[in-house]
Amino acid sequence: MRIIDAKGLIVGRVATVVAKSALLGEEIIILNSEKAVITGRKEEVIAKFKRKREMGTPSKGPFFPRTADRMLKRIIRGMLPYKQPKGRAALERIKCYRGVPVNFEGEEIKTIKEADVSKMPNLKYLTLGNISRILGAES
Repeated sequence: MRIIDAKGLIVGRVATVVAKSALLGEEIIILNSEKAVITGRKEEVIAKFKRKREMGTPSKGPFFPRTADRMLKRIIRGMLPYKQPKGRAALERIKCYRGVPVNFEGEEIKTIKEADVSKMPNLKYLTLGNISRILGAES
């Protein structure tokens, strides 16, 4: 079992590492998913997520989440062959949480150095928590 702190990490880079590890059979827990970062201009990032939310019909989908932990899991799902049994099993091995639950406080928490936002040349980014608040998530 691998526990990752997503605070200040770029979402796409985290998702690639997590998806590869889950396909290899590793169980992965991601904490602080609301503090993960999506790079880009604020207006463009928000417009992209709003367009995804408004796509389709409310009864048939596609369904895009509003909360930060579910957004992160949906992004990771896009990097897995989730329609095949191996991809579905890999997705079940991934758990995302907002904040740090009580049962993980004493555990060893790792980070992914190559996904840190400080490696970006520009400072244009939004956290998943900010995006979820703009989309109307309750918490």
